[in-house]
Amino acid sequence: MEYRQLGKTHMKISELSFGTWAIGGAWGKTNDKEALDGLARAMDAGVNFFDTADVYGDGHSEELLAKATKGKEDKIYVATKFCRAGDIHDPANYSYEAVSNYVENSLRRLQREQLDLIQIHCPPIEILRDGSVFEVLDKLQEQGKIRHYGVSVESVEEGLLSIENPNVATLQVIFNIFRQKAITELFPITKEKNVGILARVPLASGLLTGKFSTQHTFEEDDHRNFNKDGEAFNVGETFAGLEFKKGVELSRQLEWIAEGRGNMTRAALKWILHHDAVTSVIPGFKTVKQVEDNLKSIEVPDFTEAELEQLREFYEQEVHDNIRGPY
Repeated sequence: MEYRQLGKTHMKISELSFGTWAIGGAWGKTNDKEALDGLARAMDAGVNFFDTADVYGDGHSEELLAKATKGKEDKIYVATKFCRAGDIHDPANYSYEAVSNYVENSLRRLQREQLDLIQIHCPPIEILRDGSVFEVLDKLQEQGKIRHYGVSVESVEEGLLSIENPNVATLQVIFNIFRQKAITELFPITKEKNVGILARVPLASGLLTGKFSTQHTFEEDDHRNFNKDGEAFNVGETFAGLEFKKGVELSRQLEWIAEGRGNMTRAALKWILHHDAVTSVIPGFKTVKQVEDNLKSIEVPDFTEAELEQLREFYEQEVHDNIRGPY
């Protein structure tokens, strides 16, 4: 496992880390024992960073992380997020009182005295333009409740707006083979400003594993069912903004990336790690087997320049115009 400096924070984190949305909820049935075993397996392999949010299973993923990291709080970093448990469009949701409450609740569930990193959880762009929430986070940082803060964003525009604030240490962005816009329009600026990048939705909600057919159905409580067209939240969070059947068709054109790399999952994660602007890629998981498969991505061969060019052209010619929503 290699470790990369997370922007201007105090943290050097594993290049492959894990997100915990799936073990918290909204990805179909969950199993807490399997989740805890998966977290333990990841830590045994050198993973020292996990991403969560207060709304993942209504705080359940934070509670699972508290159990998994008990006694290791000084070695395992946890990043959480806030704002989506309230009305994300209401400025009062970002007041000192509201954010303090979010922070205290996350601290309680995580059983920690200080948050390593807290991120605003995909706020509307008008909240970022207003900027008052950053003053609130500065105050909480001064009080020692949080070490660092960042923003999880839906679009390049939101990312660029966020890092106009010099104390934003990290951005969490949707980045994968289907979503390459950040390479040219965001990453050069984040590198210049020393902002860490956490790459989320790295497998496009499973499309880039190559395991789905166009007839596949998802469980009722799985966001890949109830948010497939952006009914519940930003459409980009599900299948990276692609319509499912189109995404399956496009994924079949990418089967070649698995050659010499074991499978598409490992190849898709390796492609993300090729980009030095990315500090860590954070795939989700529900089983130990998925954790182990994701971990193998750090061992597979890198992409050649010719392969990278082929994937860039594929994105521009086949994918770009099919992405829905702002990105």
